[in-house]
Amino acid sequence: MKINSIINRYVFKEFIPPFLICIIFFTFLFLMAKILLITNLVVNYNISLSKVILLLIYFVPYFLVFVVPMSVMMAVLLTFLRLSSDNEIIALKTGGISIYGLLPPVLIFCLAGYIVTFILAVYGMPWGKTSIKELTVDVAASNLELGLKERIFNDNFKDVMLYVNEVNLKKGELTDVFVEDKRTENIISTIVAPRGVLISEKDKLVFRLRLFDGRINQVSIKNKSVNSISFETYDINLDLKSALTDTRRKWAQKDEKEMNLSELRYFLANATDKNSRYYDALIELHKKFSIPFACFVLGILALPLGAQLKSSRRSYGLVVGLAFFLFYYLLLSVGYVLGNRAYYPPLLGMWVPNIVIGSVGFYLLIRTAKDLPVRIFLLSDLLTYIKFHFVKRY
Repeated sequence: MKINSIINRYVFKEFIPPFLICIIFFTFLFLMAKILLITNLVVNYNISLSKVILLLIYFVPYFLVFVVPMSVMMAVLLTFLRLSSDNEIIALKTGGISIYGLLPPVLIFCLAGYIVTFILAVYGMPWGKTSIKELTVDVAASNLELGLKERIFNDNFKDVMLYVNEVNLKKGELTDVFVEDKRTENIISTIVAPRGVLISEKDKLVFRLRLFDGRINQVSIKNKSVNSISFETYDINLDLKSALTDTRRKWAQKDEKEMNLSELRYFLANATDKNSRYYDALIELHKKFSIPFACFVLGILALPLGAQLKSSRRSYGLVVGLAFFLFYYLLLSVGYVLGNRAYYPPLLGMWVPNIVIGSVGFYLLIRTAKDLPVRIFLLSDLLTYIKFHFVKRY
């Protein structure tokens, strides 16, 4: 028993370095997907470094929900791959310790990953999603240009719709501006100008849109008349404070990804119509349990995989581990789409990946414990076969 405890502590400590490396590496990869967005914000919109750092922090919980199970799997896989390559597993078996005897440190490590992932899924993701929305509103309050996207109708302002063909953020100039103004009762004003500039009074949350060499067409609904006026300069005041108030009111209603566990349960219990939003909430509820549980499923799968890859390098083990995780994520995505459309219950869609991967993991574990070979790398064999015959032929 004393020997087993020493071995368990030894194996558990071996998990930590590759786990931390995988956490850093995969988190960096996920954040790289946001680099273009962040670079655009810094260069074109003059967003401060502190807000960029906050934005990255708010994105991290969403990434970590998937990164932690992946890192648990890779840590177990790489550890047992090293033990197998160094013949330490053979030495342990000679000492009377089977593969099953190495399960306790794996299960404890998976349990730690499950707890971390569960906390992130239940509290971290809703917090991050809500914080990103709040930060977006605060940034919009100091930089109206963020809301003025090219060739898109912008209706954030009450009774005012803007369309801009091109935005020069450095000069603050707008090209080919179209404005529909309904703020005057019974009158609809359509303003078209080839050029305009934004003049801001950020302390008062007021922006002035100054247009040049354009035309105003006014339609009186009451009198059923039309007036057309040409102008050299025309100013339109845009009250950002009222727009932000409407935006905050609109965003006050949380979507499913912003709800914590209790809020999801309350929403589902009081839902009167089983529409798409109901199924989205049901999927999110089961996802908060199924994805953390993937730490156990992937961890158990990684143990026999590492033992089977006796003569392979770590890079090959990394590829195999990523292939299984991508397969898991593919099953999860399919389950999300089909569950969202009510083709089958969301419960089944969110848990089938765990059932499938878990079944494969237990099958490989039993085969490995009995020292039975398992041909699980058919893809590698197929590629080798194609390469051999292709080179031989040509």
